[in-house]
Parts: sequence; C-alpha cells; structure tokens
Amino acid sequence: MKHINKFCTSCNTNKSVEDWYKNNSQTDGLDVICKSCRKNYNSERNPKYSPIHNSRRMYVNNKYVPKTHPLYKPGRYKTFEGAAFSSLSNYEKSTGGHVYLITNPAWKGWVKVGMAVDANDRCNQYQTSSPMRDYKLEYKKQFNNRRIAESQAHKLCSKKALQQNGEWFKINIKDAIKLIESITEEQNEKETA
Repeated sequence: MKHINKFCTSCNTNKSVEDWYKNNSQTDGLDVICKSCRKNYNSERNPKYSPIHNSRRMYVNNKYVPKTHPLYKPGRYKTFEGAAFSSLSNYEKSTGGHVYLITNPAWKGWVKVGMAVDANDRCNQYQTSSPMRDYKLEYKKQFNNRRIAESQAHKLCSKKALQQNGEWFKINIKDAIKLIESITEEQNEKETA
C-alpha cells in the first residue's frame, strides 16, 4: 500500500495517512490537521473533550476517577470522604423544600404527608422498599421552611382524617391537596417568630 504524507498546518509537520483525522467533511478547515492536533483543538474548545474542565468527570486529589467506581459523583474533591459527605452539610443548613403527598395502592385511602428537600428523590427512596415500585408522588409544594409547613400540614390533615398512623392519614387525596395548598408562607413566618 502506498503511504501518503500530508502537511499539518497546525504543527507544521508531514504525517502519514494513519495520523490524519478521518472526517474530511469538516467545513471549518480542520481537515488539514493531524489527529493529535485535532485532539488538542477539541480539548481547548469543548469541555466534553477537556479532562480539566469537564464537569461530568470525578477527580479525587487531582486524580481521575472512572464512572465505574462505586463512589462516582461528578466534581472535584480532596478525599473520597469529601465526595461522599459533600452534600450532607448543605442538607442540615437548608430549611427550604417540599411538603409532599405519597400514596400506594396497597393501602387504599391512606396518604403519607411528609417533607423533603426534593420530593421526587424521596419518592424514589420509597420505591426501594416496594417490589412493585408502586409508590406515587401525588402532590408537592415548595416552602421556605419545610419543617414548619409539614407540621402545619399534619395538624390540618389530622383534623380532617378518619384515622392517623404517624405521618400516614386516611384522607381523601383531594382534601389533603387542598389543605396543603391552604398553607402560606405568612403562616410559616408567624410560626418561626
């Protein structure tokens, strides 16, 4: 086979065909540079190719951690402990979040009234204990102080519910939604004062 050399306009060297970028349909003039120059071009201009600026990669102590690692979480950390516990400190300080209603057809008429920073994430946590994955997030409302709003929701639901067992109430879902919608931020501010 005949080897053809081409001149790379980026690194100013003659290189064989094997060293050239395969896609010659580029309209930006990049088809005249070799593979190594193309790789550098991509890493400088596109975060997807840049190992330094890629927000979807994990680094611990400036060392790359592959996605297959069991503790993989995108970001830059000094230690694995820092990666594992980085979000917990913010969780304790955060007062905002959702008051939510979750149901399960296994317990007809019963509604779980709870609070979480993210109601969708909480519902997904419940799914792990159900072989049918049948918990359903019926409703959620954002509050500046989720703890106080949840306490108010429990008081309101306990007055209207036929039965109560902890955070589970035997109540019509539409009634529970109306009760949570009636809770306002002004009521929350009065409770904290």
